[in-house]
Amino acid sequence: MPHFIIEYSANAREQVDMKAFCERIRVAALATGVFETGAVRVRALRCDEYAIADAEPANSFIDVSLRMGAGRDLATRKRIGDEIFAAMTAFLAPLFEGKHFALSFEIREIDPQLSYKKNSIHERLRK
Repeated sequence: MPHFIIEYSANAREQVDMKAFCERIRVAALATGVFETGAVRVRALRCDEYAIADAEPANSFIDVSLRMGAGRDLATRKRIGDEIFAAMTAFLAPLFEGKHFALSFEIREIDPQLSYKKNSIHERLRK
């Protein structure tokens, strides 16, 4: 269950093709070899109200959160993070040339006893 939730400042939409960014994350997640295809979800949510650092209007951000099932060792979680963060930073490279962009990425494990799911996609993709 890798679910990626992207929150971004409204002005970042002018700088980034969010659909392509979502696809880049999906491809990078699958390339780790850790996740099942039917489990990957990537979604982006624009934040219209925000305040960043010194309130410079040019400031923008993208915050990516990965929620995934528990049970993988730290080395595997770290490898997943390193590989996906590298893909994100490569995709967003032009934004780092300026002085007004911030990217953050965090991985959270989901407690299996408190996670409820029902999915018909897995059965189709496993055939």
